Amino acid sequence: MDETSVQLLCPECTKDWQQAPTDLPAPADLFHCPNCHASRRTAEFTRTDRDLRTLKTLG
Repeated sequence: MDETSVQLLCPECTKDWQQAPTDLPAPADLFHCPNCHASRRTAEFTRTDRDLRTLKTLG
């Protein structure tokens, strides 16, 4: 079975990557970009509404 991933995009440095929703904090919790260390709510890093829904459902 393929593991679901969420597409992420840093709003500050524009780094993009994918990560399993189970490896991410809740959408309202603080998350740090692994590239520039910007700190924002995890929801602000999701690339699309679908990614946000996946994070809320599986995270």
